[in-house]
Amino acid sequence: MTHILAIDQGTTSSRAILFDEDLRVAAIAQEEFPQHYPQSGWVEHDVADLWSTTAGTCREVIERAGIDARDIAAIGITNQRETTLVWDRETGQPIHNAIVWQDRRTAPICAELREAGHEEMFTDRTGLLLDPYFSGTKLKWLLDHVDGARDKARAGKLLFGTVDSFLIWKLTGGKAHVTDATNAARTLLYDIRKHRWSQTICDLLDIPIDMLPEVRDCAADFGTAREDLFGRPIPILGVAGDQQAATIGQACFEPGMLKSTYGTGCFALLNTGDTPVRSENRLLTTIAYQLDGKPTYALEGSIFIAGAVVQWLRDGLKIIRDARDTKPLADAADASQGVVLVPAFTGLGAPYWDAECRGAIFGLTRNSGPEELARAALESVGYQTRDLLEAMQRDWERPAGGPILRVDGGMSVSDWTMQFLSDIIDAPVDRPATLETTAMGAAWLAGSRAGIYPDRDGFAAMWQLERQFTPSMPEDRRKERYAAWTRAIAAAQAFGAPGGTSS
Repeated sequence: MTHILAIDQGTTSSRAILFDEDLRVAAIAQEEFPQHYPQSGWVEHDVADLWSTTAGTCREVIERAGIDARDIAAIGITNQRETTLVWDRETGQPIHNAIVWQDRRTAPICAELREAGHEEMFTDRTGLLLDPYFSGTKLKWLLDHVDGARDKARAGKLLFGTVDSFLIWKLTGGKAHVTDATNAARTLLYDIRKHRWSQTICDLLDIPIDMLPEVRDCAADFGTAREDLFGRPIPILGVAGDQQAATIGQACFEPGMLKSTYGTGCFALLNTGDTPVRSENRLLTTIAYQLDGKPTYALEGSIFIAGAVVQWLRDGLKIIRDARDTKPLADAADASQGVVLVPAFTGLGAPYWDAECRGAIFGLTRNSGPEELARAALESVGYQTRDLLEAMQRDWERPAGGPILRVDGGMSVSDWTMQFLSDIIDAPVDRPATLETTAMGAAWLAGSRAGIYPDRDGFAAMWQLERQFTPSMPEDRRKERYAAWTRAIAAAQAFGAPGGTSS
């Protein structure tokens, strides 16, 4: 058994990747699935799509690699975090579509809890803020709005889980209702210091604690995938939320190491070691990973729209056919126009946490066109990342000269975007030789547990640099462009504030 099967269940697609005994990619299978938008600010997934694309890509990748299931030592899972599912304990049927992490429908619940003075308690226990982003208020909404759900939950007939828990439940034929510490830490229900579900929070949200999964280390026994799925039973030995898995895959094991992943959103994690650092700048305190019962903590900044802004150029404005089309457009743009795009399509994440803010474009002239919009879209990712890093710097003392930022995710392949990122944050940006860091993190967790991959130090030594981007933008230009961004953010927030629009 020389291979590890990594399941990477994301926001817009499910992927299965086989890694060989040297942690090299042997084969990849991927399948996209539709997003559902029942109302403005609401985002859902059909739960059946999550499972069918996951199971389908797993079978496909085994076939593509030309191996047998007997060659697979273990399964590792990484997943979109905070997305909320509730299903029937007996039938396995979901009671509603999955409510996606981007969904903003629970903003009124969060506001009510905040106005009642509960945010300090939530932050103290969970490290999180009262925001619709997290699973807890999504779960409350489901129990409040699906007919009979709360009574069934109180009777022990319903189970809650993030995507990892549901996939494990399906893979094991309903034998395991479990999660790992990194996913638990994103629910708004888990006490990251006491390492258990918070009864106080569950009572406040009227959530029966018995419907929550058992929490385990990231490398642990999560059950066994049933034989009829792949031809033999395969143990599930590694689980981590996607951003934590990327942190592991980037070998950010030392305090002060920093990575940023550019997928649908952008997520920067700073390893703070064995001590949870309370942010004074509206960042999140979370668990980076937990091994051998010992958690390692991180400060995290979450941006809701990163790669999704390129999808908007393609699917919404229809000014590009492929993400690669953004580079020639950005190169051809008139930079002197100074067009700024604030992509707050589903509100603003860290460090603003403004659920009411909406997207805006500033600096348009009669000559503005697809080129300027494409450039502004790519630049928005760099600006938002700088917002996060400046907040982190205020919370965490770092060496003079700033950190080196390790990047990954689909958008990191864009040389144009990564160079602008280096320019605007005024720091080196390192892109690894292997960009499949999220899946690699999950694979290493499972493979190290199975005994076929090296320990943490050995794995860190395997990390390789593909390219380093270094800043070349003049300082006065950097200050000018970032000042324009901060003005644009302030204006967009003012427009979205109560009384800020004509409605």
